[in-house]
Amino acid sequence: MTAKEKQIEFIKVYLKPKLKEEGFSTSGQTWWKNKGDFFIVINLQNSQWNSKDRVSFCFNIGIALTERLKDPTKNKATYNDIVTNLREEAYLSEDRQKHKYRQDGWLGYLLTDKTDLADFIKELKFDFENEILPKLSRLSNLDDCLNYYKNFEVWGEILRKLVND
Repeated sequence: MTAKEKQIEFIKVYLKPKLKEEGFSTSGQTWWKNKGDFFIVINLQNSQWNSKDRVSFCFNIGIALTERLKDPTKNKATYNDIVTNLREEAYLSEDRQKHKYRQDGWLGYLLTDKTDLADFIKELKFDFENEILPKLSRLSNLDDCLNYYKNFEVWGEILRKLVND
């Protein structure tokens, strides 16, 4: 199995079902969850230098304010709607910043044609279920978002300004 095929497989067997279970909708490689005044958005971004046998990718994760969505029906948020655009490492604890699938990728995670897919899914599952999703699930209202993202100076300030406008 090539690295690209492994990425497609982990999205199909783990990521899409898990995010659907958590209440996310999807289009392509972007997932969003409507929380009323805002959406939680997760976008998988591939490196432009990927090959079939070496795939590096990251997750852009943040919130999109419902009133500022480009979708006029306000039913869908995209990567371009994110106002707190952080990568997955911002949601990971220090000991998860680098592990066997996060140390050699130029963008974040790395899959190769030699990667053990079951082990990769186990590690990504840990990152999502123990680190990323619990933090995102605590974002119930705009005050929660303001309190969480104030720890990220630039993005917290941008969010505060947009909410106040």
